[in-house]
Amino acid sequence: MTAAESVFPQLEALLPHVQKPIQYVGGELNSTVKPWESCDVRWALMYPDAYEVGLPNQGVMILYEVLNEREGVLAERTYSVWPDMEELMREHHVPQFTVDSHRPVGAFDVFGLSFSTELGYTNMLTALDLAGIPLESKNRGIDDPIVLAGGHAAFNPEPIAEFIDCAVIGDGEQAVLDMTEIIRAWKAEGRPGGREEVLFRLAKTGNVYVPGFYDVEYLPDGRIGRVVPNKSGVPWRVSKHTVMDLDEWPYPKQPLVPLAETVHERMSVEIFRGCTRGCRFCQAGMITRPVRERSITGIGEMVEKGLKATGFEEVGLLSLSSADHTEIGEIAKGLADRYTEDKIGLSLPSTRVDAFNVDLANELTRNGRRSGLTFAPEGGSERMRKVINKMVSEEDLIRTVATAYGNGWRQVKLYFMCGLPTETDEDVLQIGDMAVNVIAKGREVSGQNDIRCTVSIGGFVPKPHTPFQWAPQLSAEQTDARLEKLRDKIRGDKKYGRSIGFRYHDGKPGIVEGLLSRGDRRVGAVIRAVYEDGGRFDGWREHFSYDRWMACAEKTLPSYGVDVDWYTTRERTYEEVLPWDHLDSGLDKDWLWEDWQDALDETEVEDCRWTPCFDCGVCPQMDTHIQIGPTGKKLLPLTVVK
Repeated sequence: MTAAESVFPQLEALLPHVQKPIQYVGGELNSTVKPWESCDVRWALMYPDAYEVGLPNQGVMILYEVLNEREGVLAERTYSVWPDMEELMREHHVPQFTVDSHRPVGAFDVFGLSFSTELGYTNMLTALDLAGIPLESKNRGIDDPIVLAGGHAAFNPEPIAEFIDCAVIGDGEQAVLDMTEIIRAWKAEGRPGGREEVLFRLAKTGNVYVPGFYDVEYLPDGRIGRVVPNKSGVPWRVSKHTVMDLDEWPYPKQPLVPLAETVHERMSVEIFRGCTRGCRFCQAGMITRPVRERSITGIGEMVEKGLKATGFEEVGLLSLSSADHTEIGEIAKGLADRYTEDKIGLSLPSTRVDAFNVDLANELTRNGRRSGLTFAPEGGSERMRKVINKMVSEEDLIRTVATAYGNGWRQVKLYFMCGLPTETDEDVLQIGDMAVNVIAKGREVSGQNDIRCTVSIGGFVPKPHTPFQWAPQLSAEQTDARLEKLRDKIRGDKKYGRSIGFRYHDGKPGIVEGLLSRGDRRVGAVIRAVYEDGGRFDGWREHFSYDRWMACAEKTLPSYGVDVDWYTTRERTYEEVLPWDHLDSGLDKDWLWEDWQDALDETEVEDCRWTPCFDCGVCPQMDTHIQIGPTGKKLLPLTVVK
């Protein structure tokens, strides 16, 4: 085992020479440092982005607490270091370190990375290299940490298969504890069979994917022929983890309070997990099924403990569609009543048009500031919204914003996507019409002219385990041309154009994300080449280089007979073996294909929470079921005990 002394003495000398040195110091409120010697399984957890983005990440925060509560187990956190710090660390031989006790990441048993986006892959390679861990799993020895990927992007870990030892798909809480016990037993026995043995013990549970135990065979045209286990006792398919009773996992109990400014300055509570709205583009909604609600009393307890532990003045009620919680009205009213005197603000990340009501909005803003409202119609035309199964009519939207503007709101933000399957220029230009109608209605009901509507547009990227996993992606050039037409249309509107804000991402990052999200093992060579060419922080506009990614792809992919377009703008057929088919998200592939055909026919599908089952496969296959209220309980005001 590598020496685990703190590297802080060497690090401290570098801090005056870097931007935002406080992000490397640690010691946050509610952070945990356990004695190294008294623990036999040690985890280094990483969100592969800067501290300001990584620290508020709920997934890492939950696992950090779950592991540290366990006797004999410690977990510490590490984040990506900025290029200025990376340069100094290389120069002064300071390894990748944890912020909790500044121990080298290479000294831990497990190095777990949580990927919510594929654009963090180059940051993972930077961290591995700085930690002194060989980049490829096949070159690691018995003393190197087990490199584990989790998070939403781990549902297709194939592009990073050669760099990770294993991946866990689905909920992490129970998964990390199960893994800990397997590693603990292997270490207690004297680490028999070395690294391969512990990975085999993890793989044969059926819940941990070890890419090294699977071979990928390719057809002459570049498609995958099959993926087969190369070791007996390894399952053909690996299943996702699902935590069924969220009230049994009320984490984080002691949320971390950052030392430096971060992207979210609030305490967050996940009020339910999963979504059955069935938006066809939404990977998060598909892979987190079924819906599991936290009870109103469970939410109340978490908010109370979290506020006491942190001193935050805002509570974010998180989920994929928070206004869909069966008791959201009671939750919002109960919390607003309870914290009226403390002036604690409540927020929902974004509200579905058809779930919004002004009573809920008033409760959410009662104790905090009244900021703008955010809605996500996603498609500009009624036809597109049928294709993507986002069942929101323009009338619904206009009625909702009329209510908001009539009740004193002045600003509405609308999210859309460009490049959706079957989309035409006309579909995108209708986004401009919708924004104009929103402004016109706002002026009419409020009698004011200071009404604003911001239109924010992202490029659509097809994702694994969704009905659109077979869809062609729009090229960067086509995306940009379509958005330019829309921008010209909005700017050219003399009456309303100045009241409409227009924000959009160009099509280039989407193509790289598309390459990584539906890529297979051959894409690993591109990731490595980009990293070696200096690629870092690809999720940040100022660090992202499309030209670098394309140059590296042109250098590496032709030897395999494929190119970037093959992965991005090509439509897949039903027969094709997809790189992630051996990873079981619970969704039936035939059901996904039928839903893709429904999309092409512009057929909508209801939310199975309120209708009979549509046989997506999750509940019977995963032995789970939809869990919703109402519980009929109320959140009572907290009484002061004298």
